[in-house]
Amino acid sequence: MWHFAISVFLIELYGRNLLLTGIFGLVVAGSVLLLGALIGDWVDRNPRNKVAHASLFIQNISVTICSIVLMLVFSYKKWIEEIWDGWLTVVCYTVVIILADVANLASTALTITIQRDWIVVITGYNRGHLAGMNATMRRIDQVTNILAPLAVGQVMTLASNVVGCGFILGWNLVSLIVEFIFLSRVYRIVPELSVKPPVLEHQVCVEKKRERKCMQGRSSMCPTSAVYEGNSGSLHLSRIPKCFHHLCGLLSTCREGWRAYYRQPVFLAGLGLAFLYTTVLGFDCITTGYAYTQGISGSLLSILMGVSAVAGLLGTLLFTKLRKACGLINTGLISSGLHLGCLMLCVCSVFAPGSPVDLSFLNVGNASDLGGMAGGHQRHGYPLRGGNNQPLLSDRSSIHWTNSTVLFENAPSGTEPESYVSIILLFLGVITARVGLWSFDLTVTQLLQETISESERGVVNGVQSSMNYLMDLLHFLMVISAPQPQHFGILVIVSVLFIFTGHTMYFLYARKAKRKQRTHT
Repeated sequence: MWHFAISVFLIELYGRNLLLTGIFGLVVAGSVLLLGALIGDWVDRNPRNKVAHASLFIQNISVTICSIVLMLVFSYKKWIEEIWDGWLTVVCYTVVIILADVANLASTALTITIQRDWIVVITGYNRGHLAGMNATMRRIDQVTNILAPLAVGQVMTLASNVVGCGFILGWNLVSLIVEFIFLSRVYRIVPELSVKPPVLEHQVCVEKKRERKCMQGRSSMCPTSAVYEGNSGSLHLSRIPKCFHHLCGLLSTCREGWRAYYRQPVFLAGLGLAFLYTTVLGFDCITTGYAYTQGISGSLLSILMGVSAVAGLLGTLLFTKLRKACGLINTGLISSGLHLGCLMLCVCSVFAPGSPVDLSFLNVGNASDLGGMAGGHQRHGYPLRGGNNQPLLSDRSSIHWTNSTVLFENAPSGTEPESYVSIILLFLGVITARVGLWSFDLTVTQLLQETISESERGVVNGVQSSMNYLMDLLHFLMVISAPQPQHFGILVIVSVLFIFTGHTMYFLYARKAKRKQRTHT
């Protein structure tokens, strides 16, 4: 609910402008990218129950406080804008974004703890049980991602944003208590969760080496601080070595986390999964915004979103069946082939009747047309409202947001494209590809769970989260560089190339893993 609502709230706060939403997305992606390894290292070094409880508490309390701030801002917005020449509003925006980012970081830690560590221990390291548990949790996620936005969206539509904030606030306080009780009970039922593996020898050596470097840094800086003793700034300067020591430790932890990720036998599979995040072929605001420009109504988009969720559920069922019949590694190969095969429909849609694609901006001679394509270049399109230069993400004043989806109130009327073949092929490919995508995602998730040693499970999965966010950022940069509907065909082709690269990496991992299995047998 919070993931859906925060986008709506930020748009409403800033006069239905996307600036705050863009800043929030950048902050969230950047923070996980920078702190993913540190979060994972913290998960590895602390008892499981303390990590789960602390992450849960920080996540829900951050959302609760942020909801209170939003309620105050929505209720007294005009009065707040008059204080400090409007700077109090900026402070409120900053507090909201920081609290929402902290909640996301805590959610990342909780996901790593429960979905990457706890369930491995709970299933007793049984691969069959682990596959069933992963699929079940993914189905819960899919259903929740459909029902939660509908619930809070109805409250916000029928009442107000303030009531919506209050609803989320109350839900988080109640769920905090319920989740805390359930996690505590699971921890007591499974005694193995209380056992943490010892720190690996190479990690001990790394820590000792880090401490020696930091101690050398402190000793080299001591004369500097001694010169200033007796002055007013001596106390502050004497603390610099200690801060430097902590900074050295944090940087070293990040570096060792990325090295540990690179050392993993399943490194190529994890990197391949990250490459799948660089795509516009999903039910996010980019694809649905393009569909809107092609004459698809909001009601139809919502139906397509539901069908897509059902396809995702089918993917979880396919994963469990294939793993039993073919093995885990072969399941990934079959899922990769299915995913890529379905996406070929999206490539065909680029050149099908009704596609507004225009490749002329790739011509150096037409570089001046990069900012917007003239109507004469459009081969199969139809007159768009507002002209052919209408961006994929248009004015949000007529938009209703759902989870990862943009629904437009005023669907294009009175104008129809020459053919719906292109848009039909696009969404047919996107929806059917979800089956292979979710099956492949579950395959790599279980490979990470089975392959990574227990003492490094947190830090490696933290780096994996960082990689996912990094590749997700690239797909937004792609849209910024080619924002017009006429450019969307290029984005589709580039997305498929990234996905093909990711699956190629998995193929290389699978070949290496099978060779290793044959040598052992």
